[in-house]
Amino acid sequence: MQEPRNNKPSSLIWPRTDTLSWRVRLALLVLLVAAVVTVWTTNRMLTDRFTESTRNRAELRLALYGGNLVSELRRNAIVPQLLARDPALIGALNSNDYSQSTQRLISFVEEISAASLMLLDGDGRTVAATDRNRLGSIHRSEPYFVNAIRSSSTVFSVIPRESGGYRFTYSRRMEGANAAPGVIVAEVDLAKFERAWAGISDAVLVVDSTGHIVLATEPRWRGLTEEAALVRHTPQNAIERAIQATADWTNLPPDTYIQGEAVMRMETRIPFRGWKMTSFTTYNSIRERVNGVLALEIMGFAILLALAFYALSRKTALRMALFQRESAELRALNVRLQREIAERERVQETLAVTEQSLAQSSKLAALGEMSAAVSHELNQPLAAMKTYLAGARLLLRRNRPEEALASFGRIDDLIERMGAITRQLKSYARKGGEKFAPVNMGDALASALGMMEPQLRQRQVHITRILPDEPALVMGDRMRLEQVMVNLLRNALDATKSVNDPEVEIILAAGQTVTLTVRDNGEGIEDLESLFEPFYTTKQPGDGVGLGLAISSGIVNDHGGRLTARNGRSGGAVFEMQLPILEGGLEAAE
Repeated sequence: MQEPRNNKPSSLIWPRTDTLSWRVRLALLVLLVAAVVTVWTTNRMLTDRFTESTRNRAELRLALYGGNLVSELRRNAIVPQLLARDPALIGALNSNDYSQSTQRLISFVEEISAASLMLLDGDGRTVAATDRNRLGSIHRSEPYFVNAIRSSSTVFSVIPRESGGYRFTYSRRMEGANAAPGVIVAEVDLAKFERAWAGISDAVLVVDSTGHIVLATEPRWRGLTEEAALVRHTPQNAIERAIQATADWTNLPPDTYIQGEAVMRMETRIPFRGWKMTSFTTYNSIRERVNGVLALEIMGFAILLALAFYALSRKTALRMALFQRESAELRALNVRLQREIAERERVQETLAVTEQSLAQSSKLAALGEMSAAVSHELNQPLAAMKTYLAGARLLLRRNRPEEALASFGRIDDLIERMGAITRQLKSYARKGGEKFAPVNMGDALASALGMMEPQLRQRQVHITRILPDEPALVMGDRMRLEQVMVNLLRNALDATKSVNDPEVEIILAAGQTVTLTVRDNGEGIEDLESLFEPFYTTKQPGDGVGLGLAISSGIVNDHGGRLTARNGRSGGAVFEMQLPILEGGLEAAE
């Protein structure tokens, strides 16, 4: 191929590149510094101001929620004290006539707006209730019954629900000189506050004196401590939490995290049995308001920079005209270079095809060299078949069919041996280039052992298999790889024919490469250098033509791997097949 005559254009004239003056550079630097200082100052001031206003609103909202909660509790606390003195209810307990008691409680609950009312007799049985489904239920072991019977004052109880959440009740023992034992129970509806809180963006929770959450906007928090509830919804690890905290540069140091989001925490005490109320407010509204102002400032500075660069671009108009002329010359030179590169690539492809054809021709030439050996290998079975056929004909004439069948079996074995010879020749003469696909070497090894099952049944060979926990995947032709495995296993079995306790060890390992090791305890290999050459064999005449390892080595080379052999330290031969592992594992295969 001819080299290009002239790869260097002679008419290129590089223009003089004028740099910006120091006044222009100073003006741009001052503008950038002013932009950074203004944005940083605005961010700091607005963030502090909006955060303080948000915190004040959260405190006011928390005080309002706490006042409503205390008001509801105190309003319902007086109900058991009034009903415990009701003559009608006391008379019903004394007479055991509760026909009008339920209707009376229903009239009371409509007036006082309690969640529900129950009248319990001395055994803790519900004799009257605003919820008729509770009539007859037993509450003998409930705290609101046990504590009310023992006390002369109103008792407040928090009872966990089976479906989740809590029940809040006030209970009191019925009063009166002649009153039979009984307890009036008023249930307080605090769940309505949770339903009201669900409509706000803040997270709210109420903890009792033991530190456990009894009311919360998040149902899964009920029954937990605040620390446990927050841990359940924090980011997965410290790195993710650090990224979340620094993702927005307008963020202030957060008080805590909920579901991976930084929030500010506000707490107030409720004047009721040591309860506390806590709210968590996100910084989203603060970020949005601050970012809106910062976006306007940045847009203003961007417009100023755009105007400055537009003015500078006018000065480069003449310079661009010169660049365009040079660019045209460079494009022409680039086209010539691309043509030369394409020509060289075509020549390289032609050389690759020629090399492949030469390699195939070498194989066919090798097949011509072995014609004499193959003829000898085929003539022996043919001569033996002719002898067995004559003997079978004679046995059939003498009415000895069983012995004739044995002769036919020997003929079938000879035909199988001739077929094996021809299959080896076909495999050796086959070209490479089959379509590769992901192959699980463990499955291929199992298939190869399955094909070797007849030979394994005939001999008592101890086979040890060591396989990896994860699938070992390679990219290749599964049929040809199984052919290599069968060849290595057959050689190992043949090598252990003269051993009293034959053993074959198969190890499949996956690391940087996938390695299959086949080790036997035979006599080993004498000539390692000629082992993979065609027609080299250590077997007796008639057992093989010496193409098995040569074919296997070619198959492994086609897959980008290598097949090696050595003698083991404790005797025997060791064959290793190394193949490139499939990157990405099962996901890449899929």
